[in-house]
Amino acid sequence: MSDFRLQVFAAVARHLSLTKAAQELFISQPAVTKHLHELEKQHGQRLLERRGNRIALTEAGRLLLAHAGAVAASAQQLDDQLLALRDPDEAAGRLRLGASTTLSQYVLPGLLPAFQARYPNVRLTLLNANSERIADALLRNELDLGFVEGRTKSRDLHYELLLPDELVAVRRARPRGIPPAPLSLPEALAHPLVLRERGSGTLEVLEFALRELKIKLSSLQVAFYFDNTEAIKAYLEAAPGALGFVSRRALARELAAGLLEIVPVEGLHLPRQFEAVWVQGQPLIRPAQRFLAFAHTHFYPGS
Repeated sequence: MSDFRLQVFAAVARHLSLTKAAQELFISQPAVTKHLHELEKQHGQRLLERRGNRIALTEAGRLLLAHAGAVAASAQQLDDQLLALRDPDEAAGRLRLGASTTLSQYVLPGLLPAFQARYPNVRLTLLNANSERIADALLRNELDLGFVEGRTKSRDLHYELLLPDELVAVRRARPRGIPPAPLSLPEALAHPLVLRERGSGTLEVLEFALRELKIKLSSLQVAFYFDNTEAIKAYLEAAPGALGFVSRRALARELAAGLLEIVPVEGLHLPRQFEAVWVQGQPLIRPAQRFLAFAHTHFYPGS
């Protein structure tokens, strides 16, 4: 129900690019320009200005962007409420989920199809990012419900246990039939290490455990930081001397195929929790309530 011209303007403001805004909205770039000119004519002020090859918002543009966000949120809330009237017990409307990489790749995909079949009127989106980015998106009202791992917790967010997990040391598999011998901690940390990037819950858990053992990550030989677990596993398959730390839940296929193996490390235990997270003091919207309840039932049948 909101003015489509405001949607066009908001897309341009997000990307600071007419071309990218046109691609997002599936309209032509001349159409984007036309809608912007109409808005500027309506308000009698320039909303955008060019700075070299870049586009920037004017003061009037920044004011309109805040208004456009409020209008879009109000329109979405009305749509969700109207959809919910069809069946008060049914979840309906938009649900913006965010999940850190391990969860979005290895935990949630098995849940999403069943949820969609049960609640076909919920329009799902899923942001895949590290735990730090998910927390930021929740606080900026870009997400309704998040799922993260790690130890750092914001006082502005509410956390609830989803299910336990464990990080394990992993390397390229040796010949079948030979179980990997445990490594001492100094032996394990002498390998070139392949780790997740800063801001990820996986690296945070490892770094915290090493800190408790008086070991600084900066003192170790890190071969590569990756922003996803699939890249770590592929690197390890090609680098027999390297060692990585990843979620046990991410290794089922590689372990079964004999491509990678878990290596016990004496004195290093890396348990962690996957948690649902949302803004503190802000009640979950109905679709988010349904999704969280559905997730608990999926992971703990009979609970």
